[in-house]
Amino acid sequence: MAPRILVVDDDSHIRDVICFALEKAGMATVVARDGVQALDAFRQSAADLIVLDIGMPEMDGLEVCRQIRKSSEVPILFLSARDDEIDRILGLELGGDDYVTKPFSPRELVARVNVILRRLRLGQGVKDTGQALAWGALSLDPVQHTARFDGRELPLTAIEFAILRTLIARPRQVFSRSHILDQAYGGAIHVSDRTIDSHIRNIRSKIQKAGGDSVIETVHGVGFRLGRCEASP
Repeated sequence: MAPRILVVDDDSHIRDVICFALEKAGMATVVARDGVQALDAFRQSAADLIVLDIGMPEMDGLEVCRQIRKSSEVPILFLSARDDEIDRILGLELGGDDYVTKPFSPRELVARVNVILRRLRLGQGVKDTGQALAWGALSLDPVQHTARFDGRELPLTAIEFAILRTLIARPRQVFSRSHILDQAYGGAIHVSDRTIDSHIRNIRSKIQKAGGDSVIETVHGVGFRLGRCEASP
């Protein structure tokens, strides 16, 4: 069954370009021209992924993301006319999976969508034994695509799950940013180091809310590794 993509942008030309590229790649599309329409469309029939413009009038893409994240971890790919690092970090910390700046290549956008969907379906970069992975109070189930800390389920996006899965497969190994990027995004597209830092912050925040401490350690000048993953006293 073709993946169903909800495309949200107030510019009809951009919507048409995105839909044409996605449909040519074998995906089904549904469109919304503003945030209110986007929420209505998503509630009526949940999408497999949302391509979401940030800069829309009345209800912007960040607020749409906030509303959707109250009930769903559907992957979200942000679009923005501004190449602004603050927008990028804010979008990812709200729960976005990736970020593309306008003007963009339709081919690159399709590649990023495919990477996110592939991460969601299968995972990549860690040998799939069909068995759960565990370290301290942290556990991941690759088959069910679920993550838990001290028994509490973590609402991870597809990319966040892929990053955490890479780390937990070799919990004391230090992974460089480039290695993590290759594992999480498949090496098919360019993603900045700042993007991976934002995802790491988001994972830490979600685990801390679940009562976790010493989860992901920063090894300065090298990269990241899993810490003890202990529950806070």
